[in-house]
Amino acid sequence: MVNYMAEPLVFHFEVDGDNFTSAGQASVQVKKNLRELGIDPETIRRVSIAMYEGEINMVIHAHGGVAEVIVSDESVEIILKDTGPGIPNIEQAMQEGFSTAPDNVRSLGFGAGMGLPNMKRYTDYMHIDSVVGVGTTITMKVNY
Repeated sequence: MVNYMAEPLVFHFEVDGDNFTSAGQASVQVKKNLRELGIDPETIRRVSIAMYEGEINMVIHAHGGVAEVIVSDESVEIILKDTGPGIPNIEQAMQEGFSTAPDNVRSLGFGAGMGLPNMKRYTDYMHIDSVVGVGTTITMKVNY
């Protein structure tokens, strides 16, 4: 547990929506930052998985977006925002194996329908706010 932060630290990342090669760079940087802060390895693992899944979703479905990671004394909060097409049926999208990824994305090994379920599985809190035609904001928190 981190007990020395006067104020939460905020890290901001742009997620390039047209580049599968760079997808995951923000989660790699967050992992490095959390290690340097002395956050425990299990928390780092959970944050990294949730963040990576979110980044991939933004690349596949929303042509990118922004990610903010807020590190406080008791948790790591991840806020992912995009201006993509939105999620028409969140309940359906949360079902393992459900995917709207196109075939070309699936041929790259992505789009198996595990992104949102894994994000929920590896976090202590997850909320999805999505408006069709406007975009999606996903807020997740991992406590330690």
